[in-house]
Amino acid sequence: MISTLPFSASERPPAAFRPFKAFGHFRKLIADKEDTAQVFYMGECLPSRRFRAAAETFCESELGRSLMDAQACLPAILDDHDTLRSLPDDSVAHAYVAFMRKEGLSAAGLVEASQLPGVSSYADKLQWLADRLRDTHDLAHVLTGYGRDALGEQCVLGFTSAQYHDWTEWFIAWAGALELVAKVRSDAPVLAAVAEARKHGRAAAALYRQDVRALLAEPLDLARKRLGIAEPIQYRRAHARYRAKGLDPYELFAARAA
Repeated sequence: MISTLPFSASERPPAAFRPFKAFGHFRKLIADKEDTAQVFYMGECLPSRRFRAAAETFCESELGRSLMDAQACLPAILDDHDTLRSLPDDSVAHAYVAFMRKEGLSAAGLVEASQLPGVSSYADKLQWLADRLRDTHDLAHVLTGYGRDALGEQCVLGFTSAQYHDWTEWFIAWAGALELVAKVRSDAPVLAAVAEARKHGRAAAALYRQDVRALLAEPLDLARKRLGIAEPIQYRRAHARYRAKGLDPYELFAARAA
């Protein structure tokens, strides 16, 4: 049982803050947004003391210990689409399956992307939480209403980084937003959208603290209301501004290259 493991395994090396190396990985991610391996490499370069403190508090709490034993492996739950589709049509589960199928994604695929040369995995509670944050990334897209377009990815990372003080996601959110501003000419409120996402993340209940099985069964609208997830007004405004200029928000860099 995971709850019997130490919070941090003794063999974990001391975390080292390496922002310049992280920026190199970010440039590779910008070149290919599907190269999600770069996100995990960045995570090795940008440790957060606030995240670690919050992680230990959660993992050693009654709620944390209960979730780690009851939901040790989220991909097994999230990729069981037949079971998820047996839930009501208005459920989070139905919206999640529709999103994953439309985007050609799977929770197992994200696990595979995170298994990288030089990045170790440890038998401890911290690893369980790191995996949980990874596995709920696409669920966060569904709950917040941010798509997988360039701005949507920056916004969802802005939202989640505000929930658990993650430097990697904070860096990608703002650096990616600045990249959009610099390379795509428009009056879209890109920075305002990321700032709003972070504000919403701080105000909402933490997604990583949720019982995922129960959350998936909830009606999507009621789940958003219960969690306190506000409407992404600036993000939608940005999409409207892009489209007014004849730009597809999901093809911004492709349109620029053409």
